[in-house]
Amino acid sequence: MNRQAEQMKGCRIVVETLIEQGVTEIFGYPGGTVLDIYDELYKASDRITHIRTAHEQGASHAADGYSRVTGKVGVCIATSGPGATNLVTGIATAMLDSVPMVAITGNVPTSAIGKDGFQEVNITGVTMPITKHNYFVTDVTQLADTIREAFKIAKSGRPGPVLIDIPKDVQNAVCEYTPFVPVAPDPQEIADDAIIDQAVQMINEAKRPYIFIGGGAAGCGMEEDVKALAEKIDAYVGCTFMGLSTLPNSYDRFLGMEGMHGLYASSMANDNADLIIGLGVRFSDRATGNPKKYAEKAKIIQLDLDKSEINKNVLVDLGIIGNIVFSFERILERVKKQEHPEWGQMIRGYKEVGKSIAKKLEEVPAERITPRRIFRVINENKTAAMPVATDVGQHQMWAAQYTDFEQPRRFASSGGLGTMGYGLGAAIGAYYGSKEKTILITGDGSFGMNLNELVTLVGYKIPVVIVLINNGVLGMVRQWQSLFYGKRYSNTMMSQTTDYVKLAEAFGLPGRKAVTSCEFEAAFKEAMAHDGPFLINAVIDQDEPVLPMLPAGGSMENIITKFAMEEE
Repeated sequence: MNRQAEQMKGCRIVVETLIEQGVTEIFGYPGGTVLDIYDELYKASDRITHIRTAHEQGASHAADGYSRVTGKVGVCIATSGPGATNLVTGIATAMLDSVPMVAITGNVPTSAIGKDGFQEVNITGVTMPITKHNYFVTDVTQLADTIREAFKIAKSGRPGPVLIDIPKDVQNAVCEYTPFVPVAPDPQEIADDAIIDQAVQMINEAKRPYIFIGGGAAGCGMEEDVKALAEKIDAYVGCTFMGLSTLPNSYDRFLGMEGMHGLYASSMANDNADLIIGLGVRFSDRATGNPKKYAEKAKIIQLDLDKSEINKNVLVDLGIIGNIVFSFERILERVKKQEHPEWGQMIRGYKEVGKSIAKKLEEVPAERITPRRIFRVINENKTAAMPVATDVGQHQMWAAQYTDFEQPRRFASSGGLGTMGYGLGAAIGAYYGSKEKTILITGDGSFGMNLNELVTLVGYKIPVVIVLINNGVLGMVRQWQSLFYGKRYSNTMMSQTTDYVKLAEAFGLPGRKAVTSCEFEAAFKEAMAHDGPFLINAVIDQDEPVLPMLPAGGSMENIITKFAMEEE
């Protein structure tokens, strides 16, 4: 690389350093305090692509979706004041799901800081609790190294978002810039051999082993090793919501997601295992239910690079801190070949019960659109390379239960924060990260929060197929109200007057309404053949439940596999 130094303004240093760090796409929205950076983006448009979203929140979610699909650091940019604060929800979403992101904001000149000038806000103070680190840059000579350090922090250890706030005068100050190489993440801790040997002994003694994949293991290249260990020790594999798409759904030992809305077989296997091997799992409340009753029959091995996660939510028998890929490889090499026929028989029984639950949900007229029928059509028509993004609610859980994933990093959805309105921005980022047609699963509640990003889809001709699962209610909230609030449906009915097909057409993309399963299948096939964005308004029954379900704080003895929700 030619590392010849050159005098340049801070605004150009920002763009050159991003390019130097391998950034090819950036999502954002221009404004007064970042105009100089945008001028440099214009000049460098042959080397870096900027996608202007309709709202800064959409930009932050796009950077998040881009990162989930690629594994790279997602980048977004916003002006000061409301532009910066509009990024906050997206930054918090990335923080809760450990998504590497760098958010760049402009600010008023340093001489005006603290004087309540137009669009001044202390964004570093606002975002301190929801970032791994943040910076307020006052010296242009530190700007390039600050950006490099931000990238290093974002992808080192447990990934997460970093914010860099750059006053306007720093952007216009001049200093010497010397190109550098892309920064590498810090090396991860390596577990001691003695700890690995303890894990091996525990696995060799187990009769009902269960491998439990979390978000910390997603997309890090462990897929073949996990399958190899499952075969070697006759184990079965489940995952948290964040672990979805790590293993292919077609793998016969993979039982799917477990937890509050997990599949029956996976949840029961987790509950009845005598050994749980957790990979990058934080054992959150959605995965465990009542932590005091979680895994009462099992010993737990927890592999995680973040020491603070060990014993945070549940007490484990063995914590292995450090690089989980390397730790897992060493375990795989040392364990004995085993067979557990009784465990396999139990799993087959759980699968049969799971099938009966699903069959019961399908006992409706053949023409009715149901979630399972929606995803059957999607699975039959999408390719393995296509990412699936979701918003948050019942549709999200149906997507988690029923989508067939065959490649890693094909799922973008807000897990920890549960951000309604996340999906459309994330789908935009997922498309730019994968360059594949992307499917967005959303609901009428979530879709209304950020549907302004339809402007972005049309403006950039982004091929996102929007499947709007429309039940006319805030479905997940209504489900809880039906079960736990005496069917008092307070403020969960949505407006029934919105014509989503006309809405799509007003934005400039085609839309179709489907009220039968045949109409949905025809509409989805048309959408897949269409070169550009497409919206399908799929109307389902307002009382369609997500099952199975564990009540909050419950355990597997409280699992709900059937119920009827009725109107008041």
